[in-house]
Amino acid sequence: MTLNELYNMAIAIGIGNDPRGKDAVLKELESRKKDFEKLKDDEKEFFDDETLKNPYSDSRILNGTGAEEIQSVLAGIDIEVGEMLLADNLRAKGKRIDLLISHHPEGRAYANLYSVMRMQSDILQKFGVPINIAEDLMEGRIKEVERKLMPVNHTRAVDAARLIGIPFLCLHTPADNMVATYLQRLFDENKPYKLSDVLEILKSIPEYKAAGFNGVGPKILIGSKDRKAGKIFVDMTGGTEGSKEIFESLTASGVNTIVGMHLSEDHRKEAEKSHLNVVIAGHISSDNLGLNLLFDELCRGKTVEIIECSGFKRVSRVK
Repeated sequence: MTLNELYNMAIAIGIGNDPRGKDAVLKELESRKKDFEKLKDDEKEFFDDETLKNPYSDSRILNGTGAEEIQSVLAGIDIEVGEMLLADNLRAKGKRIDLLISHHPEGRAYANLYSVMRMQSDILQKFGVPINIAEDLMEGRIKEVERKLMPVNHTRAVDAARLIGIPFLCLHTPADNMVATYLQRLFDENKPYKLSDVLEILKSIPEYKAAGFNGVGPKILIGSKDRKAGKIFVDMTGGTEGSKEIFESLTASGVNTIVGMHLSEDHRKEAEKSHLNVVIAGHISSDNLGLNLLFDELCRGKTVEIIECSGFKRVSRVK
């Protein structure tokens, strides 16, 4: 499998598991093409052509031609300069590493992370929040994240990959889509009665069980084990945390419990005001689950060695 084939397959899998539904994603891509055609020539010069076929601005080939043959991958939650040097050291000792895969974005994918947050509005609409409210509240949060990313030194890891001479790929939202869809389906099918039942389901999943042994297992952030779970919203995709003003609208739409990767203190206070239950499944453990589900699909029927690093542990569900 070539790097381009792996990348294109990962994006296709991400689209197929997008909580918005495949049709909504395809409509977005069509809208982008129309917007692109309206641009002036000087504006097209800086336009990212990948956005016309890849809806996830935080997932990109960061280094490599795309033609490289991939048989061995060093995969981690974060791949930065330290992991680059680790890969170089392993290769010097004779270990084959054809590609570095990071879950969290680097380079241009990190700089444009805020763009993918717009998908949160459509996800919120599916849970009953009026689209005008969702888009209005998200717009301010998207601009806030954009401002925070502007001064960051985005290209450090990409520069290291280029100097070492190793292909580099980040897959953020496609993996987050996998975990969000997987857990939402699991809760919808099992209908946990109390928050204790939500915890029990999470702790039965290998990635969350392993996190428990490391002291960072699933926890109830707001609520108690005896509270009824009610309608559950799995909030685990779309770049990063959304607007802290959205919780009142979620309560009004009938959501009773949020299951998320993490929640900032400001967001926690607002969720508490809206009387929502919040269960934190875990950040790195959820990233592990999403990557594992994605790798299951990418590696099905193929011989690709996955070498673990940087907080990632491979758990295969392929028989």
